[in-house]
Amino acid sequence: MTEIEDEAIRLIQSTPEGILQSELWKLLNIDSRKCSRVVKKLIDTDMVDRLEYKSDGIKTYLLKAKKRAIDPGLLMASGELLPCICCEEECSIQDCPYLMDWMYQLAIDEFSEENSES
Repeated sequence: MTEIEDEAIRLIQSTPEGILQSELWKLLNIDSRKCSRVVKKLIDTDMVDRLEYKSDGIKTYLLKAKKRAIDPGLLMASGELLPCICCEEECSIQDCPYLMDWMYQLAIDEFSEENSES
């Protein structure tokens, strides 16, 4: 992705309700034609939805970032689910013993996999 495409997707993702394409090109400080090409690339890579939108009789498009499915493997370590998913404790990430144990297990698994491949 180009730098301008990265900036565009960041802006779109930062507004969950969506951003108007007619506003995006102004925020990116590019012309509307270039913005259309950037948006097309984001649509083609399945990162953005583009919905027709009328404001004061003027047609534009509302751009919304698509939510990507999370790889379940990223939530697992040694068959153990990330503890924060169902945790009811009120703690900070830095001080959570359950999370630390899970992260240590993840590191051990990665180390074991690397050594078994050698």
